[in-house]
Amino acid sequence: MEKIHPRRTLTFLACSSMIMSGAVAQAQSGAGARTPSTAKPPSTTKRIETLQQQLQEQGRQIDSLRQQAQEQEARYRELQERLQTQEARSAPPRPPEGAAPAATAEAAPDIGTRPVRVGVAPSAEGPAMPEVAPLFDQPGILTPRGKFVFEPSLQYAYSSNNRVALVGYTVIPALLIGLVDVREVKRNTLTAAVTGRWGVTNRLELEAKVPYVYRSDSTISREIFTGSANERVFDTRGNALGDVELAARYQLNEGKGNWPYMIGSMRFKTRTGKDPFEVATDCVTRCIGNTTGTGLPLDLPTGSGFYSLQAGLTWLLPSDPAVFFGSFTYTWNYGRDNLSRLVLNGEREFIGEVKPGNIFGMNFGMGLALNERSSFSVGFELNSIGKTRQNGLPVVTSVRTQLGSLLLGYAYRINDKTSLNVTVGAGLTRDTPDLTLTVRVPISF
Repeated sequence: MEKIHPRRTLTFLACSSMIMSGAVAQAQSGAGARTPSTAKPPSTTKRIETLQQQLQEQGRQIDSLRQQAQEQEARYRELQERLQTQEARSAPPRPPEGAAPAATAEAAPDIGTRPVRVGVAPSAEGPAMPEVAPLFDQPGILTPRGKFVFEPSLQYAYSSNNRVALVGYTVIPALLIGLVDVREVKRNTLTAAVTGRWGVTNRLELEAKVPYVYRSDSTISREIFTGSANERVFDTRGNALGDVELAARYQLNEGKGNWPYMIGSMRFKTRTGKDPFEVATDCVTRCIGNTTGTGLPLDLPTGSGFYSLQAGLTWLLPSDPAVFFGSFTYTWNYGRDNLSRLVLNGEREFIGEVKPGNIFGMNFGMGLALNERSSFSVGFELNSIGKTRQNGLPVVTSVRTQLGSLLLGYAYRINDKTSLNVTVGAGLTRDTPDLTLTVRVPISF
């Protein structure tokens, strides 16, 4: 900013006035010495008049310069006041007198785990985990310390298959089917759940999920060894409490530089749902070798019937204006001994020891902010399920199954505490549900 010095301008004007006054006085004194008479030569008179005109012109110029100097001085003061005002606004507030620096640092809010919108660069004050539209069961952002998130959700899944595969609750298809030639199975599953997440610290989060499951299956089949070529439809339903899940997640690093955020997780699934071995099967005594029943369950289970423990590692990498994320999981299914299933008339068929196959899973995706309130995500999920073993040997009809899904998610922030998340999934493999639709409404407290 250009600085104007009014003192220099006034000094210049004073010097110019003194020089012009001296010139006029010298001209007048010279003219008087040449002749004592009042009559002056024409050349001297003209010279004096010319000097007087020049003096008047310089006087007007001096007045103009003085006015410009005053205007520039006023402008300089106005700019100086604006600069002082801006500096006062941008300066941080001063701590009260006598307050220790440690107290000021303690009163500062913790922003290490504060959510930020996708596409907005984190503040220079510290790194913050990005928030994206959720696609998978593992949320990508931890709950801040002392906060609680209540999340009701509703999921609908539909699958149509020409074989009974190791999907969902049917973990041992060869034992549950019996002597039935299954042509097609249409399955509808509706799961309502409530999930609670609590931030123990800024790095540790605990979660509990309680589902309620409603299932409806329609099986098109034909009984063998009966001499009948007619197909029939066997409808069955079931609804009850599902398998309760407990989980814990811990943030491993700060995500500084080009490193992604890393989050480790452990999830334990109980078997509080209706057990597949507790529902009655459409057989008189035994399904194997029996030709008087369909071998299908008369009431559908709502749980897997086995405990499982899942370990996972989730990563998030902000890259303005997008966020890349993914995870790797491994699920260990615990086996059960002395199992038997219920058939008609209250009789039971002994099965023995059953151990479901373990599951290796991975997923990845990308989130993108559409505006300040909404974001969009796209991702892929793959689960590889191992063979089921009975009495230490693989079940004859059990094979490794691949479940692949393509997911699209949309998140809308209703207000500062409530959001709406919608996820649509499409099955990419034969054994995956054809369609899944999930709606979540997380509410922060």
